[in-house]
Amino acid sequence: MMSSSDVDIRGEGSLFSDQNPSEMDALCPSPPGPSRPQRNYERIGERTGTSFCQTLIHLLKGNIGTGLLGLPLAVKNAGLVLGPVSLLCMGVVAVHCMRLLVKCSHHLSAKVNRPFLTYGEAVQYGMENVSWLRRHSQWGKQTVNLFLIITQLGFCCVYFVFLSDNIKQVVEAANATTFSCHINFTNQTQVLVPSFDSRLYMLCFLPFFILLVFTPNLKYLAPLSLMANLVMTASLILIYFYSLMNIPYPINLPKVGRAKDYPLFFGTAIFAFEGIGVVLPLENKMQRPQRFIPVLYLGMGIVTFLYISLGTIGYMCFGEHIGGSITLNLPNCWMYQAVKLLYCFGIFITFALQFYVPAEILIPPVLARVSERWEKPVDLMLRTLLVIFTCALAILIPELDLVISLVGSVSSSFLALIFPPLLQIVTFHSEGLSPVVTAKNVIISVFGLIGFLTGTYIAIEQIIHRNTIKLSEETFSSYLVQ
Repeated sequence: MMSSSDVDIRGEGSLFSDQNPSEMDALCPSPPGPSRPQRNYERIGERTGTSFCQTLIHLLKGNIGTGLLGLPLAVKNAGLVLGPVSLLCMGVVAVHCMRLLVKCSHHLSAKVNRPFLTYGEAVQYGMENVSWLRRHSQWGKQTVNLFLIITQLGFCCVYFVFLSDNIKQVVEAANATTFSCHINFTNQTQVLVPSFDSRLYMLCFLPFFILLVFTPNLKYLAPLSLMANLVMTASLILIYFYSLMNIPYPINLPKVGRAKDYPLFFGTAIFAFEGIGVVLPLENKMQRPQRFIPVLYLGMGIVTFLYISLGTIGYMCFGEHIGGSITLNLPNCWMYQAVKLLYCFGIFITFALQFYVPAEILIPPVLARVSERWEKPVDLMLRTLLVIFTCALAILIPELDLVISLVGSVSSSFLALIFPPLLQIVTFHSEGLSPVVTAKNVIISVFGLIGFLTGTYIAIEQIIHRNTIKLSEETFSSYLVQ
């Protein structure tokens, strides 16, 4: 997944840069834009902007990541019937919120005579429409930036846990890997060789991630990024094929999950759907931005179908044994061990793209305060500290499903569900917004807020519970050894 908008990578005098960066700005930089304000969808794309198909591919890439692999467990938490229905409803609401963001951006950019706005700027100028919020409008932009940072660093934490779990499983089963891919309806990879704790694997990956984020320009990673996208696509096709061909019959799975587990479903689902950050930069960079809404509907329709289908098929295939990522349930054969390794390669490269956003928000204001001779050392030091910080968080919470749910509940719920409806209310505050639309927006935002509160609470409770159990088991094992 990717995040928000176009970038001025040097911000001064503030914790956050004035504009929100996107990894797309490095891999797909904006063409020279017009200097004068423009309307009627004349944005920064012009003739050198992205085409319909290119924008569609970027939209798909921005929404399909590790969250997709965790959806079978999310469907288990909600139930075989309630899960897919809830994913469909959440997809419809998420697309609607994306549409609201684009609509408000158009309206506000015309009002302030700007060719385009970032997510944070849209919130800032929207708040200026309300007299009692006007003096605090800068806080609106900084709040969006804060949640962008939390979201992107959360993605990086998820990547640490994902890589450690999958590589650990491959290493442990290396001696037993065969050419037979028969299913036994449990966690497929047999653990035959004792290995290190997954947290030690995270520490092993740490130097490689640090070196990766030292890349001076993400354009150098563009070929690897393309390769990563191809191998992740191939891996997903194989995962779909395996899951679909090995569904056991009859299917005796609960149609509705436990109420206590539903907030975990919400967190995972909204984590997967949190692609709203790529909406404005994609629309701004289109050659014909007036065609963005069809791209949005088509792309998110495909994404929603993929989410519902893999979530349902994966749960039907592995049932109660489904793991935090469906890759952890793949069989112990060379083909699907290769699938895990290829997907891990794709996630490793994607780490640099996700890290780009918080780095370019947090680091430039600091560099603006140091002399030129110290800029490079300070830049590298801050990048190192940020990667160590994400690794430390992952080590503290080495549970893939709970990390995904927590990140989704804490930050994605605000960016994808809470902020866009409120933005429409403040944007059209003085222009006669109908009571029905206002009520609809309030309902969506309240739904997102409830999901944030319950999802965060349950995720933290489960993290504490699992850590307590692990600590008890380790204490008991050490007692037996003595």
